[in-house]
Amino acid sequence: MKRYPLSWWVAVLALLTLGTARATDLTVSAAASLTHAFKDLAPLFEAAHPGHKLQFNFAASGPLLQQIAKGAPVDVFVSADQETMDQAQRQSLVQARARRNFVSNALVLIVPVASAQVPAKLADLGQARYARVAIGLPASVPVGRYAKAALEAQGLWAAVEPRMIGAQSVRQALDYVARAEVDAGFVYATDAALMPDKVRVAFSVPTAVPILYPAAPIVASSNPALAAAFVDFLSRPAAQAVFAKYGFSKP
Repeated sequence: MKRYPLSWWVAVLALLTLGTARATDLTVSAAASLTHAFKDLAPLFEAAHPGHKLQFNFAASGPLLQQIAKGAPVDVFVSADQETMDQAQRQSLVQARARRNFVSNALVLIVPVASAQVPAKLADLGQARYARVAIGLPASVPVGRYAKAALEAQGLWAAVEPRMIGAQSVRQALDYVARAEVDAGFVYATDAALMPDKVRVAFSVPTAVPILYPAAPIVASSNPALAAAFVDFLSRPAAQAVFAKYGFSKP
């Protein structure tokens, strides 16, 4: 019988362990605004699926899509808008038939809680006193696209864009306002609710299209059945109760 060195057996054991981890872990790339809610519902899903663990990757929807397109090992994609998920679908990265909208949100304008100047309407952002406005980068951050569209609809984008402080995600925009590094910022209502002691909502911003969050299994998922189960779980009463706790509405 051929004898193998200890290092060979260690390598084999490592590969077996890695294979087991990939088989039991479900990786979910999700929009940053879902961070708190997803972390709360993870134990509920794991309890219903013993032996499986959820691993989350939170960021703006655009960068997450880029990671998936480049081959990142992801099982489920969850975006904060239809446009990004549409792009994933056109690239055949997600299972279109399993795509589901599971929650909705609202766009709001916030200011630092101690701010002495609170805009009453979008047109007020054209005033010189609002010199720095946090907006998610429209090219990659859905909340930034919603904000830009709302400003364009009122002919204000040209006036506000030079004052824009670009944010890599909605959570970064929230942090800019919370630290009073900007005069105002666009975020989702659910994000504003996380820091009532640091930010306050000036007003809600109407959007031309509803802010709906879609989820879909990745075509290249190593665990397609579990990925589909997670997408289905997001619409179940237990998960919806968690979303409601954080201010999300039903789609």
